[in-house]
Parts: sequence; structure tokens; C-alpha cells
Amino acid sequence: MLTVSIKKQLDHFPLNVEFEAGQGVTGLLGSSGCGKSMTLKCIAGIESPDSGSIVLDGRVLFDSKKKINLTPQERRIGYLFQNYALFPNMTVAQNIAAGAREKDKRLRRARAERLIESFYLTGMEDKLPRRLSGGQQQRVALARILAGDPNILMLDEPFSALDSYLKWQVELELMDLLAPFPGTVLLVTHNRKEVYRLCQSVCVLDQGRSEPPQPVEQLFETPSTLSALLLSGCKNFSRAQPLPDGRIHAADWGVDLTPSRPLPPQLTHVGYRSHLITPADGPGANNVNCRVLRVVEEPLSTVVILATPGGGQGRAQLHMDLPKQTWRALHAPETLWVNLSEDHLLLLRE
Repeated sequence: MLTVSIKKQLDHFPLNVEFEAGQGVTGLLGSSGCGKSMTLKCIAGIESPDSGSIVLDGRVLFDSKKKINLTPQERRIGYLFQNYALFPNMTVAQNIAAGAREKDKRLRRARAERLIESFYLTGMEDKLPRRLSGGQQQRVALARILAGDPNILMLDEPFSALDSYLKWQVELELMDLLAPFPGTVLLVTHNRKEVYRLCQSVCVLDQGRSEPPQPVEQLFETPSTLSALLLSGCKNFSRAQPLPDGRIHAADWGVDLTPSRPLPPQLTHVGYRSHLITPADGPGANNVNCRVLRVVEEPLSTVVILATPGGGQGRAQLHMDLPKQTWRALHAPETLWVNLSEDHLLLLRE
């Protein structure tokens, strides 16, 4: 179990991160420059927080009050950098052996041989990193990390250095390689699809501030904050005010909506997934009369951009994602009633 509660003043904002991560893969999701990589560096001991504590499996790695700050070597953390940081003049076997903790060369070589076999690197032992594909380099880097028996793995944007055609295959390989690891894995990314496919839980970071970890399914189905909604890929959101009768006024869309559940405290916004918007026959509960602004054909669907009663610019628009057949059956209308079902309204705070 990893417990992190740290603060550090950065150039543009204060880092204020607090979360726990147990066995399995926990994602740190946020936009570029929000403090994700700095959080990993503080956990690894490469950077020091200004205050707080970091505890791994009951062992204190950092505590500002107790004046404990273990060196990176003492922390036994496996840290996979974005560019893998392989030694360019060492072979595959030498790179992996360099990560082993044993002082005896024979023991280090034996450990490297076992990892070469388990990471499907047999036959590549004598190759230099520049002779390897991106996926092979990643496997070598992971094998080198695991040679040191780390208590935790931290992966910083592990697919960012790969060409797009390689990412899918390397991601599948990584899932297989991580499966037997018994400890905590932290995955830093700004890619929501990677989080969805690889992680069991996720902690959202926004301008240095962390939100409580949540199951991945919750992030995509019922996010509770605006930043989580945006990072999950939702395009439709509006400022919202609660009404005395339990409904909400979506200010940017210019409509009043009825939710299926009680309003949360500190409600500030409402969101709605594009693929859940459906055409409606006319006026009714949570039905919105819109004007069709633009139609964009995607490979597997049709995206319809709608002007709401609130206007046709920015947040006042709605993006509706329909099956191609459904849109064709509507015969390209200029105006359209759509339904925002009460069950799918996302009630948010900032």
C-alpha cells in the first residue's frame, strides 16, 4: 500500500497531492503540466516535497516532520521514464544486469538471463538499444527495473515515445507483463483510453491538486467534478444552478432539467455524454429544441453539432454522436428536438 500526502511549490501553482494506491494499477490522470511527473519524482526521491509524508508498505520514505528522506536507492522503487533511459552502449543483457541488486556478477547475470526469457527477449541479448523496436526497448527497461526487486512500479507516460502504430501492441504486451507483479503500479498519463484499458482505479490531478482516487468505471460513468468530466472525454457541459423544485437550470444551454437523483452539495455544472443524446418527437421532460449547426461524419458514427436555446457558441452547443443509420433516417433536419435523459445527467462541482 502506498500512501502519499505531500505539498510542493512549483513555478506556476502549488502541488497538493493526497491519495492511496493498493495492489494493481492506479492511474494518475491529468493534462500536461498538472504535476503528475513531479508527483512520481517525489515518490522516487528524485525531488523532495516541501512538506508531508510518503509511506510504502508501512515503511516511511519521506516525512517532513520526522526529517526522514530516504535516498532513491533506499526506496526500492522501479521508475520507468518516458524515454526508457537505457544505457546506449550496453547490450540488452548488460542493461538488465545493471539493474540487479546482487553484488556477485554471476548472480546478476543469472537474474538477467531469467528476465530475458520471461520478457521474450531471447536472441536479443547482444543487441544495443538502438537496434531494438520501441516495444522491445520498453521490455528491456521493465526487465532492468524488475531485476532490482522493486516494491512498486511507476510508469511515466510509457507509450509517449512510440509511433501510433506500435502503441496498441506495446500496450497489450505491458498488460501481460504487469499481471504477475504483486505490488502497486502507478501509471502517469494524459490519455483517458490508456487509463480505461490498463487501470483499476484513477486519481485525477488538476493544476497540482489531486482528487480522491475512484474506480475507473466511476470516472467514465459518474464523474463528480468538472475536471474529471473533461479528462474522461465528455464534450457537453454547462454551468448549472439548483432550482427550488429539485430541478437544475443549465445556464449555457438555456434549459431547465430534471435529474433522477438528489442534487449534490456545491453543484456548479451539469454534463452529458454525446453518445447518450437521443432524438425526441417534440416537447417533453428534458427535451431540448435545437438548431443543427454542423454535421461531421466519423468512420463509425455521425456527430451532429447543435445550437441550444442558450446559443450556438462554445459551451452553449451540444455534440450528439449518433449511429450513421439513425442520422440518415432523420433526413438532415434543420431543427431537432433531443432528449437529455434524467438518468444520464452528470451533476458536478468544480
